[in-house]
Amino acid sequence: MPVTAPLRVVELLAARLCHDLISPVAAIANGAELLGEDDPDFVREAVALVSSSARDANTRLQFFRFAYGGGGLAGPAPHLLAAEYFAGSLTRCDYGEAARALPLAEQKLACAMLLVASQALPRGGRLVVGVGAGGPVIDAIGDATSLPAEMRAALAQETDPNELTTRTAPACFAGLLAAAQGRLLVETGRPGGFRLAATLR
Repeated sequence: MPVTAPLRVVELLAARLCHDLISPVAAIANGAELLGEDDPDFVREAVALVSSSARDANTRLQFFRFAYGGGGLAGPAPHLLAAEYFAGSLTRCDYGEAARALPLAEQKLACAMLLVASQALPRGGRLVVGVGAGGPVIDAIGDATSLPAEMRAALAQETDPNELTTRTAPACFAGLLAAAQGRLLVETGRPGGFRLAATLR
């Protein structure tokens, strides 16, 4: 079943992706400016800055392309994309062997779910990707014991598209993607974290 997202969701996701890419792209531009300096130390620093920022931008783009794009996998395996995406953050991602064996469509959903769950861990934590009876499961371990109410509403498609924000649009998209696969996303709180699970309708 094709995924049909309201235009508002598409606009907000585009804005969110641009926001997440501005920092590494700006760092590349700053590094490029330093390449014209005569001081060898400045040049070495510039090369290092451009290199690390380009890797960062590439990592984010590849992960977003798989999680939000309409095509199939055109790069590293999903578990590698997830590992690279979270490598430079305060959040650790453990992508289990069982989840790696899921069909690509379900791993795409898992990656969209990871982006939602990570938003609830602003001070970092651990995200464990597993498999339940209805598909992928994300166990989030950290300070938060649940998703914010507005994100739960967006997951359940209970939010008017005009009231979505760049923070809740990823949850809305994940809910739409789950629905296109005949699934629902259900969040349950627990001590020390929460679980976000795909269940069959």
